[in-house]
Amino acid sequence: MESSEQRASLIGTRRRANLLLGAILVPIGIITIIGMMLLWPSGDRSELSVADPYATAPGASFDTGKVQRVALEDCPSSQPTVDAGGEAQQCQVAHTVPDAGGSAVPVELNPEIARSGAVEAGDTIRYLNLEGIIQGGSAPYVFVDSVRTIPMAALAVLYAVVVISVARWRGLRAIVGLVGALFVLAQFILPGLVEGKPPLLLALVGSVVIMIAVLYFAHGFSARTSTALLGTIFGLGITALLAAWATDTANLTGTGNDTSTTLVNAAPEISLTGIILCGLIISGLGVLNDVTITQSSAVWELYELAPNTSARRLFAGAMRIGRDHIASTVYTIAFAYAGAALPLLILVSLYDRSLVDTLTSGELAEEVVRTLVGSIGLVLAIPLTTLVAVLVVKAVGVGQRAQHTDDDDDVSSAALAAEDAAGLAVGERIMAQGPAAGSEGTDAGALPRRRDIRN
Repeated sequence: MESSEQRASLIGTRRRANLLLGAILVPIGIITIIGMMLLWPSGDRSELSVADPYATAPGASFDTGKVQRVALEDCPSSQPTVDAGGEAQQCQVAHTVPDAGGSAVPVELNPEIARSGAVEAGDTIRYLNLEGIIQGGSAPYVFVDSVRTIPMAALAVLYAVVVISVARWRGLRAIVGLVGALFVLAQFILPGLVEGKPPLLLALVGSVVIMIAVLYFAHGFSARTSTALLGTIFGLGITALLAAWATDTANLTGTGNDTSTTLVNAAPEISLTGIILCGLIISGLGVLNDVTITQSSAVWELYELAPNTSARRLFAGAMRIGRDHIASTVYTIAFAYAGAALPLLILVSLYDRSLVDTLTSGELAEEVVRTLVGSIGLVLAIPLTTLVAVLVVKAVGVGQRAQHTDDDDDVSSAALAAEDAAGLAVGERIMAQGPAAGSEGTDAGALPRRRDIRN
């Protein structure tokens, strides 16, 4: 039983730890808000001129319909050739019933879509209706795209149901936080880049705002969340510095595709190099948040299993978890980028070039740099997050347990008993593997039962 003096000392220590975290994070938050106000885009796009690929001439329209059948037959666009006495070409034609009503119309599929077999009977497609412009000339109905609203909406609903079912209210808060993050991206970062705002500041300010909102909203206000946020901000800073250096040193210009050319012609204020720099910072945001919050939680859980463990041994145990996380996360980043750029990788692999020339070519250099910069930032964030978490948890103590058990109120006595036994075994195993030199010993009897921790 703690004496009143010990309890008062513990409360004072916790208060000082929280004040220290607040003294660091509150100024960062204030600076971020000020930066967001100064960098907020005006929204004036009167000088921009971008050709809309979905705009139509008078008399033409984009219609949707359901495919009845797909057949190989004479191309409707070959009719002028046939009228001139020539031979019609063969192509895939999707006979489609318009959603607006009427009889089926022959929609001509381009060769790429036809070879892929993407359009089948029963599919809903979007096509260009040129009937009001072309009379008896080339194809009046041309395939544009598939309508994917229903399957994508169903997948999004399934995702939300799975996340909320497993993570409960915390999962719901995370989804709402994701929506907020997309709002910051769409309303602050992207318009700012279009108006020529400093890309490095845009990315940093926007990323910090997203992380503050997402972390606290999804995980609640606690010392462990603040620790993860501090580690995330540190990782963002390292990533931003590396991204700025790598973009300049590796001469990443971003001029290797048609989209970049369209942007430059539409808005001369846009810096393609700045877009790449901003993208390097934002692309690793999710993974960085993942490793910092996981590492912070790992320190808290290890501490709860053995609160008498020394800071050195606690750090060593948490870093063993962190090293495993580093290894798996590096693979995650590399394979995520490889999967997104798979067509490009296949094309480049067909070139008769050496591996070094291929990886440093303009087509792949940006992806390689993005992988390396993001990986370095998250790897360095793990030991710092672990160190801060150890220092904070030793000061705050097990009293923080009550702040993160709001989702565990329905745990039964039998489950607690099983958790106690497992916790004792894990704690003994982890502590036994810790470094012996210079650390305080912790015997099995010092390991608390979780039922005691909750009190």
